Amino acid sequence: MKNEQGLRRIAVDPVTRVEGHGKITLLLDDENHVREARFHIVEFRGFEKFIQGRPYWEVPYFVQRLCGICPVSHHLAAAKAVDQLVGVYDLTPTTEKLRKLLHFGQTLQSHALHFFHLSSPDLLFGFGSNLQHRNIVGVIEDYPDLALKGVKLRKYGQQVIEVIAGKRIHGAATVPGGMNKALTMAERDRLLVDINDILTWAQDAVTLNEKIHTEHPENHGFGRLHSNYLSMVGKSGELELYHGGLRASRPGGANIFDQFDYRGYYNIIREEVRSWSYMKFPYLTELGRDDGWYRVGPLARINNCDFISTPLAEAARKRFVEFGNGGFVHDTLAYHWARMIEVLHCAESIHELLLDQDITGTDLLMKGEKQEEGIGVIEAPRGTLFHHYKVNEDGTIKKANLIVSTTSNNQAMNESVRSVANEYLDGNEITEGLLNHLEVAIRAYDPCLSCATHALGKMPLEIELLNSNGKAVDRIAKGSNGSITRTL
Repeated sequence: MKNEQGLRRIAVDPVTRVEGHGKITLLLDDENHVREARFHIVEFRGFEKFIQGRPYWEVPYFVQRLCGICPVSHHLAAAKAVDQLVGVYDLTPTTEKLRKLLHFGQTLQSHALHFFHLSSPDLLFGFGSNLQHRNIVGVIEDYPDLALKGVKLRKYGQQVIEVIAGKRIHGAATVPGGMNKALTMAERDRLLVDINDILTWAQDAVTLNEKIHTEHPENHGFGRLHSNYLSMVGKSGELELYHGGLRASRPGGANIFDQFDYRGYYNIIREEVRSWSYMKFPYLTELGRDDGWYRVGPLARINNCDFISTPLAEAARKRFVEFGNGGFVHDTLAYHWARMIEVLHCAESIHELLLDQDITGTDLLMKGEKQEEGIGVIEAPRGTLFHHYKVNEDGTIKKANLIVSTTSNNQAMNESVRSVANEYLDGNEITEGLLNHLEVAIRAYDPCLSCATHALGKMPLEIELLNSNGKAVDRIAKGSNGSITRTL
């Protein structure tokens, strides 16, 4: 199908093995040269609008419905914001550690799901390998031990969530200023039974991903971007997933800002809307729209931090830094390697917390004076997650803003798609294997498209009418400005 400029349009619709619905479109000339490549988010979910009018104490449970993969991340980010709404800024030691334990379980299970179930078929079999075999079933057939370890790693993370929140998905863990139940000794002991196996399998996952990346030079430049990076870090610059200050870095490693209080995030980040996607495009205010886009998530966190507090993950991080000759690693496919380093860190941290005497404490609640605004930020598996709420005098939400991790990676994903399209598809005959290269670039970011679609303004829409033979007989499009055009 050609557009009005005479360019042929090819769509990868939907992008597979990601959470949510998206597509990639390419515009090619008659010699198959790529003139445009875009990653579109084609679903819309307006949580920022329809949580308005709800009581603030419902929000941590309500926003979990954004997603079935990362509900805990939204639950905890919203809980941190709600803590501030009730005037609580310091939690009890037991509450803080229970929330961290819950968060480590969430990150462990999410990372295991993404690598073993969604991305490993490409990395183990090759991007252009047989489509019928390039899936989780193929992994089970050819690498049964690896597949089993992946299933058990994810299962363990889900068990941690279930013990604390009551359910593996959409549980009830937090209350304003605290937690709703203590961890019993029996529950703690049950989680300790398998922890040594989890630590071993996490180390194996790091070793496998390190080998996949370092021994295949073709992976190094694939979708590679020299980007800015944003993440939280601890007070000493350590990797921090639950609470810390914001650090943004330039591609060369120099800090743009460091230890920035995330409650002022709106002073350093702006969001842009574009007509062809339901997902916003954030950028660092200081650098502007063109230069201020950035990447978040495991690659950003491992690049940005100065060290990791757990020894096995720190040793793995040092090998990662060595691969980058002491500087940042910009390889997009290194996201998988960084992701497994975080799996190992989560396993070590879970072990440490289960042995901490505070973890089975019963002092769970703090109280304060109610406030009108609360901002919670957490490092979700996919990157830095912002929840911002303002309330009326009666405690109902009057304004909400979410900057979801995948939203922050939006520009980067589009840049990676363009890079891969220009390198692998430009001037070539388009095959399924080559089109899968585009999906591989997207999957490296582990996008959660359901979480990220919170557009501002009017929604663009395209409607296509097909006859009984599947041929398009009419097509109209409504732009983000409300204009309607017939495109067929």
